[in-house]
Amino acid sequence: MILGLVILPFALLPFALLAIEKGCLQVSAKPGPRARLRPRLVGAALALGLLAGAAWAATALLAVPNPVTLAALAVVEPSAVGTWFASRPVAASATPRILTVQPRPLPDRVPWKGALVPIATVLEATRTNAFLVSQNGVLVHEWYRPGFEAATLFPSWSVAKSVVSLLVGQAIAGGRLKETDPVSTLLPDLHGVPVFGRITVRDLLDMTSGLAVPENYDPWNPLVGTAGMYLTRDLPAFVRAHAALTSKPGSKGEYRSIDTEVLGLILARVHGKPLADILSEQIWTPMGAGADATWNLDAQGGTEKAFCCLNAVARDFVRLGLMVADRGRVGAVDVVPPHWIERIETPARRAVDGWPYSAQWWHVPAGDDDISAIGVYGQYIYINRDTGTVIVKLSDHGAEQDEADTLAAMLSLARGLAPPHR
Repeated sequence: MILGLVILPFALLPFALLAIEKGCLQVSAKPGPRARLRPRLVGAALALGLLAGAAWAATALLAVPNPVTLAALAVVEPSAVGTWFASRPVAASATPRILTVQPRPLPDRVPWKGALVPIATVLEATRTNAFLVSQNGVLVHEWYRPGFEAATLFPSWSVAKSVVSLLVGQAIAGGRLKETDPVSTLLPDLHGVPVFGRITVRDLLDMTSGLAVPENYDPWNPLVGTAGMYLTRDLPAFVRAHAALTSKPGSKGEYRSIDTEVLGLILARVHGKPLADILSEQIWTPMGAGADATWNLDAQGGTEKAFCCLNAVARDFVRLGLMVADRGRVGAVDVVPPHWIERIETPARRAVDGWPYSAQWWHVPAGDDDISAIGVYGQYIYINRDTGTVIVKLSDHGAEQDEADTLAAMLSLARGLAPPHR
């Protein structure tokens, strides 16, 4: 509703101006109905202009994007929003990891909502834009919806949370922080905020912080919860302003994007550089990324949206999945410490919203100890070590929709692709 009030005057203004132009082109010796209408149109346009100006002022006051951007975000596909925000580059490797490509057929049928259907049916039903399957390090399937291609930068949405986890694991191994550290000891700006003295890095990793920022994705109610954090132009100020709890830290697993954002702020602080630069130096380059990525910011030159909004080509999401599947290694190099992969693969004590979870990675219910990075609107990096399978699926599907069914289809595909290799 708030968004509608902000963008409606701006959206209507061009139509009012067009009406004025049409009316003014008519010249009559006698004042007719059109001539009498022109002053009213001028008045209406002036009123709309004032409202539009107020809308611009309101967005500036609320520290959210301008009305043009808000209007676009309300209507564009989730796969297209990355270019509407400022971003920082994530440099690729000068020597990209070569992906061996050996196409072969996928299993004929996978389970979907109580039936066995072709995988193409699942991709269509979930508005998939890219679908890549790797087994034992070999890319066996690569498909893009028309309008998308191998060079397209796809938004990760919350898949970025799982990437942040890998960076945290590296920082812990390097002695820069510990899981038991209170947040307030790592972020000086939060020293005087008692809530953050009670929340530890482990609480953030396992989504047990208890911070009262609900997972709201409604574009028409953009000042509440995660939507407000997504739109703010000052993420550190947003975090500081939301120092309230709904549960005791460590006591309950509740999915909270703000937990990951705080982890991102911590990483930037302990490294003394932006999150995108850390990612480039410590994962993107050493894993052999083939293309530069971008990470969206709250404002030009500002802070990365650590909880979402890493934009990369689909093959680099595959490379990331292969690195995790290989216990953090790429060739002979340990990019992520093996013990951190073990941490990810071991479900935390508290389930998150009823699902097993650990250090920003989901565990697939009734799976083969498989794990997945999952992003809203249908983004997945699915890893099944039993069959050596990595699946990347990037979509424009509904918010948090059909996740269990999609993971069940991926599990079936992984099992049917080849016999277990261990």
